[in-house]
Amino acid sequence: MGHSLQSATRAERDGADTDWIVGALLHDIGDIYAPYNHDEYAAAILKPFLREQVTWVVEKHGDFQLIYYGAHVGADPHKRDAYRDHPYFDDCATFCEHWDQCAFDPDYDALPLDHFAARVEEVFARTPYDPAIIRPGMRKPLINE
Repeated sequence: MGHSLQSATRAERDGADTDWIVGALLHDIGDIYAPYNHDEYAAAILKPFLREQVTWVVEKHGDFQLIYYGAHVGADPHKRDAYRDHPYFDDCATFCEHWDQCAFDPDYDALPLDHFAARVEEVFARTPYDPAIIRPGMRKPLINE
């Protein structure tokens, strides 16, 4: 839970929109039930309710995270290169660098779960697969400069 709260807090503090914040909060929701494909599991839950860009990043973040630890566990640290030409490649790399990999800091002042409750409720109250929400091919910056 701490990792997920740190991820969402970092996203919020970077000025991310609701889709990115909820995606960051729930990106590892599949860890317990699907340890070998937790990213796909989480994306399947979120896909009807979040922008395609965010769910693609959630679905692929496991492959992108290997850049940080893959060599230490016998996995290909460059597995993410298979997606090099994808329009959301840079988004996933940034997500991992700014909100995922760094979100294991025991001293980070993450916001509590109840802080995010209204956003989560808003997202799951949306009409599933609403084209105005899903917006295939549409990109929004993760971090507001």
